[in-house]
Amino acid sequence: MYIPELPRLLLIEDDPVLGPLIAELLSGDYEVRIAPDGQQGLHLALTQDWEALVVDRGLPILDGVALIQALRRKGVTTPAIILTALGSTAEKIAGLDAGANDYMSKPFDAGELRARLRAITRSFAATPTLLSFGEWVLDPVSRSLRSSYGERVALTAKESDLLALLAAEPERVFSRQELLTNLAHPDDSHSVIDTYVHYLRKKLSRSVIRTVHGLGYQIGDGS
Repeated sequence: MYIPELPRLLLIEDDPVLGPLIAELLSGDYEVRIAPDGQQGLHLALTQDWEALVVDRGLPILDGVALIQALRRKGVTTPAIILTALGSTAEKIAGLDAGANDYMSKPFDAGELRARLRAITRSFAATPTLLSFGEWVLDPVSRSLRSSYGERVALTAKESDLLALLAAEPERVFSRQELLTNLAHPDDSHSVIDTYVHYLRKKLSRSVIRTVHGLGYQIGDGS
């Protein structure tokens, strides 16, 4: 009888007790490979294909946030969960802005970890194709831009989400309130959107987003 291969998961965890325990918990759903430090984890994530990554925050040699940032800069879009004892709001924001798809605090529930892995891999599979505008191509998964000249620009989560929203409907002018509702909290000040637009123009060019006076913003050509 044919038994299909399990999807491969890379667990980057330096704790010699917890690493094998997590691998055992996930063994029914994944073929798990453990990397004991950030350097080995980065090498394996760059050179092999994985269904998902589970990354400890406080790793030796290269910490988990820096590791994920390095992967996203290289265009590796494998969905990743940061699993760590550092569970403050600031730590979570840093991890998500680095390119992680989710963040869980230790101690954790094994069933929840499996559910979150299913969720991020479903989201990854359903991610829309690359978005093009002007000379740029946006990859919403890796939160990066690539120009026709080979230049790559890393974006924060909010910068990527704003560009993706505008680029998906290039003929549409979005009001600041519409952008707030989609990207932040609708009760926030419109200046939040203006700030993200400013950051993107500083990273790319003023023409990446057009201001339509009295109406809002529209994707530009980015030249």
